[in-house]
Amino acid sequence: MSRPTAEDVLRELSQSGARRAKVAITDIDGILRGKYISVDKLRSALSGGFGFCDVVFGWDSSDVCYEDAGVEFTGWHSGYPDAEARLDPSTYRTIPWEDGVPFMLGHFVTRGADGTEAPLGVCPRQVLRRVIAMARDMGLEAMFGMEFEWFNFRETPNSIAEKHYIRPEPITPGMFGYSVLRSSLNSPFFRDLMELTADFGVPLEGLHTETGPGVLEAAITVDDALEAADRAVLFKSAAREIGYRHGIMPTFMAKWNVDLPGCSGHMHQSLWKDGANVFYDPADPNKMSDTFRHYLAGQLTLLPEVLAMLAPTINSFKRLVEGMWAPTKANWAIDNRTVALRVIPGSKKSTRLETRVSGSDVNPYLSVAAALAAGLYGIQNRLELPSEPVVGNGYTAEGHPRLPGSLAEAADALDGSKAARALFGDAFVNHFVATRRWEVRQFKAAVTDWEMKRYFEII
Repeated sequence: MSRPTAEDVLRELSQSGARRAKVAITDIDGILRGKYISVDKLRSALSGGFGFCDVVFGWDSSDVCYEDAGVEFTGWHSGYPDAEARLDPSTYRTIPWEDGVPFMLGHFVTRGADGTEAPLGVCPRQVLRRVIAMARDMGLEAMFGMEFEWFNFRETPNSIAEKHYIRPEPITPGMFGYSVLRSSLNSPFFRDLMELTADFGVPLEGLHTETGPGVLEAAITVDDALEAADRAVLFKSAAREIGYRHGIMPTFMAKWNVDLPGCSGHMHQSLWKDGANVFYDPADPNKMSDTFRHYLAGQLTLLPEVLAMLAPTINSFKRLVEGMWAPTKANWAIDNRTVALRVIPGSKKSTRLETRVSGSDVNPYLSVAAALAAGLYGIQNRLELPSEPVVGNGYTAEGHPRLPGSLAEAADALDGSKAARALFGDAFVNHFVATRRWEVRQFKAAVTDWEMKRYFEII
């Protein structure tokens, strides 16, 4: 599929009569940060880039600066200068719920002393592009399709703040997965989710209710790894913006309620060469090629070391508990939803791997990069599967290493991973680990509802 070029975008802008456009990047947490610019500025940015304050990598998801967190890239010590952003014309689309405003995604670059341009090491989109380049150097093209589960509430940003984020009102009651009744009840919201996202260049293969009050699941149409991650980032933002139009507030938290299942961000993936799926072997009972086995072994091996990129928040680990449709061990199986890595045997087109560890709170650029890089590591080193596939309950199966149980453990594992540093670069690993440790510090300093209820009167 051909993507728009800069010339295509300039032609479209001239014909559209648009006077403003929206541009955006993601920060380290996967949050879209952007702004409106004039179309004249957009034309200039297409050829020469533009400045974007590097504070987007110097603060957390609540816009609190990483003070004394060990973040070297930017801070008070550097004065938060502009970083050089580059727009990617292949991401050009228009926003249907904003009267067709032109939109583009970008990423960051840096310059050496000699003026040579290079990818900015801490930029999540550049991290993924680095891994994709590794795959292409091996003659491989990675295809990904992301799925998201998320809860929806009859709230607004103001109403939920006034409630202090306590007892939000779901758009529907009860546990009712795959319900045609619930989707009919909220038909206008469902319609816009399906149709407006498609018009936005983020087509969905499917959309349905999941098990839980007001929870939905969307499967985004498969595409190459970068486009898949772009679509995933844009889908999360689009769902929120479309929800606002219907008086609905989505959340992509991994786990908002202890009594309900968490929300996944599963990744379906395969590798292709010369138009053929190299995961597929018709002679194998499970249709798995040797390449597939090496790729799977790479993910199994590195899963504990890259887990922070798949479970990036304190809340992520509230989802990774036994019996709640989320894995707790580094294990695999054939078409089994109780394990971390689910092999899906199928045709020469559909044989693939589903990575089930990642939650809906991921930065898609980093989760796709982690899965793909770990798999490529397995291929490069011809790793063999360390175990047989799980049969039955993956939670109780013996002989499989447990995943790190907290963000602090996961950050330490990433920090000490020689493989991760080789795959993603020291600049990214150092920055990301420092930001995750900051997140842990903020949580440890907080006084929670649980503590107030447990200790206020009786201790």
